[in-house]
Amino acid sequence: MRAIAMSSSSAMVRILIKGGKVVNDDCTQEADVYIENGIIQQVGKELMIPGGAKVIDASGKLVLPGGIDTSVHLEESFMNATTVDDYYSGTKAALAGGTTMVIGHVLPEKNESLLEAYEKCRSSADSKTCCDYALHVGVTWWGPKVHAEMEKLVREKGVNSFQMFMAYKDMFMLRDSELFQALQHCKDIGAVARVHAENGELVAEGAKEALDLGISGPEGIEISRPEELEAEATHRAITIANRAHCPIYLVNVSSMSAGDVMATAKMQGKVVHGETTTAHTVLNGMQYYHQDWAHAAAHVTVPPLRLDPSTPNFLMSLLGNDTLNVVGSDHRPFTIKQRAMGKDDFTKIPHGLPGIQDRMSVIWEKGVIGGKIDENRFVAVTSSNAAKIYNLYPRKGRIIPGADADVVVWDPEGSKTISVENQVQGGDINLYEGLRCHGVPLVTISRGRLVYENGMFTCAEGSGKFCPLRTFPDYLYKKMVQREKCQAVKAVEREPYTGEVVAVVNSGKRDFGASDLDTPTRPCTRHGGMRDLHESSFSLSGAQIDDNIPKRSSARILAPPGGRSSGIW
Repeated sequence: MRAIAMSSSSAMVRILIKGGKVVNDDCTQEADVYIENGIIQQVGKELMIPGGAKVIDASGKLVLPGGIDTSVHLEESFMNATTVDDYYSGTKAALAGGTTMVIGHVLPEKNESLLEAYEKCRSSADSKTCCDYALHVGVTWWGPKVHAEMEKLVREKGVNSFQMFMAYKDMFMLRDSELFQALQHCKDIGAVARVHAENGELVAEGAKEALDLGISGPEGIEISRPEELEAEATHRAITIANRAHCPIYLVNVSSMSAGDVMATAKMQGKVVHGETTTAHTVLNGMQYYHQDWAHAAAHVTVPPLRLDPSTPNFLMSLLGNDTLNVVGSDHRPFTIKQRAMGKDDFTKIPHGLPGIQDRMSVIWEKGVIGGKIDENRFVAVTSSNAAKIYNLYPRKGRIIPGADADVVVWDPEGSKTISVENQVQGGDINLYEGLRCHGVPLVTISRGRLVYENGMFTCAEGSGKFCPLRTFPDYLYKKMVQREKCQAVKAVEREPYTGEVVAVVNSGKRDFGASDLDTPTRPCTRHGGMRDLHESSFSLSGAQIDDNIPKRSSARILAPPGGRSSGIW
């Protein structure tokens, strides 16, 4: 049943969260939080507040900034299937899990207008979303029109991030030169450049090879996309971004080797940020070898979950030490029936995993309870870092006076068992089925409205808002702008050369320009009286061009290769 619409006076609701511990990304303090008109008005002890406020007792609880999920695919058609969550059911599930803002994807078809795809998404999402949202736009092809539309999206439509793909050959993949130009343009307009890094050419070859070997099941996704293809593309993406002087944000980082490439680049001072997903930090690729096809297929995503069982712990540690900055759900739910389009060919199984509702609790369980991150770092990777990268901070991602009232009351002692039976998100499977999570959201407040409390929703369809994002976020660009100033390449000032210059020798041969150097051609080398062996005139018909030349009956070899052998025999 659709949620009960709140009264028009809901914006005037006053809320006092009393007795809790306020957790930000850099500190924890015992404080009360007073909210009015959708804004956090006061944070501290013994606050002076007007009467009539709803009081929420948070004794023994934590008060966190609402989560920001940086990658969700709602109401999206992909690989001949449409995701089973729209902006209503998806954002409702987000609120149930403690997430108060999502960033969705617009993925234009090849040669489709980016602006038209964006407007189509906005027209559907605005009337349905229950929480604040923003949009990434995919640069799925390249040309002057895309170049112009990126600028228009940034200037007029509130978009500040674009996603480029090095995978999905013949679908979304950009060549290196196109990626370089796209990154240069991102830098010029101050956008966040998100890159999916896998070697698309070798992925296509690997898939063909696996199918030729008779491997058609879900294990083919792991066999055809080994982690070295991600590591190579990650290194290449960082190199291209460095040459373009553009900060790079790598998405869906899934392997230890790609994590190592990122860590090395950061140590070298390159401006690199990274996002992984809940699934990659918790699950491993043995799921693809499960005897039940439906179970194995339900885990198909790209890059795939990795076979090495130590990978999830490693990625969680990278979130802990700031090599990776953000964890998103990359929520893209499909049903088993939809995945069954690939029952005889793993390349036809739609890629994507559910998880918009479970992200916060699962990361708390595996990260905080697991001793990999503390509560402050939890806030950083689920909310604050995303707010900084997408230029929303400190309006979102922090509990301070003046910030948006997107707040979660979190019970660190509470627990719940995840199950598909009681989930709000779409799909007929839950990847974390049976996982007992310690750490659950009790109350979610979005835009100053109480939208979720103890399992009950009071959010209206369409009550969320689109958040226009500003360009040139300091978190990415401040260092880069300064670096360009002090590391600008300059020509050497010198006296011009005044000596003699040799005359150009015109040998009658064609002058080779720069374009010829890219694709060298072999010059003609016919010599008088001799045949060029590179241009053989051997014919399979029997008659040869040199049949008229008399043949010698034998020839004595004076110095055969390897020396004479007459002394031995």
